[in-house]
Amino acid sequence: MSENLNQVYSTSTPAPKTHIGVRVGAELVGTYFVCVILFIVGTLGQVLYGANTLLIAVATAAAYGIVSAILGKLSGAHYNPAVTVAALFTAKITWLDALLYVIAQLIGAIAAAATVVGILPSSTSIPDKTWLTYVVNGFDKGSASNSILAQTEISFNITMAIVVELIASIVVIAAAIRTLRVDGEPKPNHSLVMGIAYGIGAAVTFPITGAGMNPARSTGIALIAQNKGLTQYPLQQLWIFWVCPLLAAAIVSLVVILLNMLKIAQTNKAISEETTADEAVALDDTDDTDDADDYADAEAAQDYAEGDEVPAEDTDEETSAPEESEQKPDTEESGEETNSPEDADEGVKSN
Repeated sequence: MSENLNQVYSTSTPAPKTHIGVRVGAELVGTYFVCVILFIVGTLGQVLYGANTLLIAVATAAAYGIVSAILGKLSGAHYNPAVTVAALFTAKITWLDALLYVIAQLIGAIAAAATVVGILPSSTSIPDKTWLTYVVNGFDKGSASNSILAQTEISFNITMAIVVELIASIVVIAAAIRTLRVDGEPKPNHSLVMGIAYGIGAAVTFPITGAGMNPARSTGIALIAQNKGLTQYPLQQLWIFWVCPLLAAAIVSLVVILLNMLKIAQTNKAISEETTADEAVALDDTDDTDDADDYADAEAAQDYAEGDEVPAEDTDEETSAPEESEQKPDTEESGEETNSPEDADEGVKSN
């Protein structure tokens, strides 16, 4: 009970068990490997096997799930600036941790993009943009489905991009916050839940935006692919892939804070009712004691009236009364005795 109350009323961030350098390093390495897997599948996989949404969804789920299971105990397995911001707003990490986490995540994502793009083969028949078309996040002309949709003269506009990215990011961030403890450490089901959340989000968003949901992932590949001859410059549309996840982080954090406030109010109400009940029980006990005393006094008075028992005060009065009556005659007698010789002397003199 006291442990639950401490969790409800806690307003400060508990001290993490792992050194800050280890946590930041784990975020950098974890983000690097997550992005390497995503970029390899998004480039080689799409060119070799075609635009396959199922492949992207499974790869995304596996990347986040596996890396979270391996390194999650060290840092909490964020690998996403939006998750870090939500953890900060819900007091699961400190400001310093959040700042260093975001920097490490950006470095890891940029390094992963540079690694993958650096090893990709290119030629006049298969230029860089062929590899990067399906891995860069964008909408409209920058969408992964643009080449297919262009034949039908339709496109996924900015409104649709914002809606799907916001919803998918809310799902991902809510899953992350729900599976992180008060001290920021992941729960046993964290890696599984995160894999499922990212997989579902990727299946919904990949045809429209290329499956962003992670500002670090979107920034890393956008910087490296900026001047690679793509139809749309990635940095021009990058702002959506920051605004939507961060807005989702704010929404999830607000909901969590409101739920905690409601829990505190319910806890206070329960404590108040319990205190009131205890006071009522104590008052009933006091009334019972007073009634017992009154009953005892009434019974004693009735016994005295019937002559069964004489109160102690009355007994003292009666025992003291005979003493006074006995002492008074003695005094009178002694007075008469003392006066008789004088009377005798006066009689002699008169004679």
